[in-house]
Amino acid sequence: MTAEPSTTGPEGLLLAYYGDDFTGSTDAMEAMSAAGVPTVLFLAPPTPGMLRHFPGVRCVGLAGSSRGRSPAWMDAELPGAFASLKALGAPILHYKICSTFDSSPATGSIGRAIDLGVRQMPARWSPMIVGAPRLGRYQVFGNLFAAVDGVGYRLDRHPTMSRHPVTPMHEADLRLHLSAQTPRRTELIDMLQLRQRQGGARLDGLLSDDPPVVLLDVLDEDTLLEAGRLLWERRGEGVFSASSSGLQYALAAYWRSLGWLPSAAPLPAAGAVPVIAAVSGSCSPVTAGQIRWARANGFHTERLQLAPALRPDTAEAEIERCVRAAAQALGNGRSALVYSAEGPDDPSVTGFDTMAAAAGLDRAPAARRVGATLADVMRRLLDRVDLQRVVVAGGDSSGEVASALDIAALQVMAGIAPGAPLCRAWSSQARRNGLEIVLKGGQIGSASFFGAVREGRPLEGSAGRG
Repeated sequence: MTAEPSTTGPEGLLLAYYGDDFTGSTDAMEAMSAAGVPTVLFLAPPTPGMLRHFPGVRCVGLAGSSRGRSPAWMDAELPGAFASLKALGAPILHYKICSTFDSSPATGSIGRAIDLGVRQMPARWSPMIVGAPRLGRYQVFGNLFAAVDGVGYRLDRHPTMSRHPVTPMHEADLRLHLSAQTPRRTELIDMLQLRQRQGGARLDGLLSDDPPVVLLDVLDEDTLLEAGRLLWERRGEGVFSASSSGLQYALAAYWRSLGWLPSAAPLPAAGAVPVIAAVSGSCSPVTAGQIRWARANGFHTERLQLAPALRPDTAEAEIERCVRAAAQALGNGRSALVYSAEGPDDPSVTGFDTMAAAAGLDRAPAARRVGATLADVMRRLLDRVDLQRVVVAGGDSSGEVASALDIAALQVMAGIAPGAPLCRAWSSQARRNGLEIVLKGGQIGSASFFGAVREGRPLEGSAGRG
């Protein structure tokens, strides 16, 4: 391996990543940007001409939607996406997953993504970093924990993830969870080995021409830094890693220890705007609390009625009803929020399969139609009302909305909550270029999240799901 400068690190790209959903993609971008690594997130594979708009970029992301997709979809779509990122020449190719490990053998299979990704890079191991203390995520002896309101839960007992409607978490030991998704060998370098600086010796005995997945425990800042050191120093000629944004935090911690990056500093605040528009496809109890806060604090909240929205003969009228109500509120100086559910026990969630069947749809295409409908609501709102700042809540919804708005790329402009930065959009359409947008995962932020976005102020103490 060639020697690297001691003050700035190697030249060129340091990292290229594919995000398995849009909110997670912006979370990863935030982690790098806040560390002082110039990062841009593309919504389609970037061309050299597109990259020229962002001189000095050191990290490139590609926002995807694989978290809600089948293994067959992954087989068709991910190899091309991975190859396009590999061609950029970064030494680490990262498949960015949620820090709550959302996945199953049938939906969002992390194992299938790993099997496709390790073919792209020559390393004889595939490291995996999931723990991210800044987001309240901790991996201890291979088991994943997440904190909610200051209380830690093993993920299979987590109040949301244990009953997730699509990918419920029934096993906190990630080795066991992953074994249902891939036959690939899965190993662990635990927190004790990392703290005793024995990770390298342990890794030497694990390397193989059929690369194993090697989980790296992260409990605190010390193990985070050591995980970053091991990954970077043993990247070889190029390594593939399926990891949460814990990977970015770990690498940044190690690079900072080498003096390549400045001391950590918070992202700037953005300042207030008069009103914002928001759409939410999230069924998380966290988002439900944020919707209730918005309603109680002057926002106009409008429920998207799913039964008519899912039917081709009534969808147009339902979309227009929501757009008119939101546009009227915005015209009267009130922020507007259109939502499809208010928590996991909402009738639109518990009765979703029945409504989908009545519209002649299976669950997965019906869920995507909800996201597309919310995207249509936001697109029409932006066409009718001059808006500077918008919010999208829910990973699948975020992908649909960002695609519908003809956004080509995003960069972080300010901090709101960990995992949900305020971004500036780059678009060839003048009306969309410069739009300020937050893509928020369901578990991210405290109750006043929508108010914080409107006011452009960062929230403190908010754990995220990135």
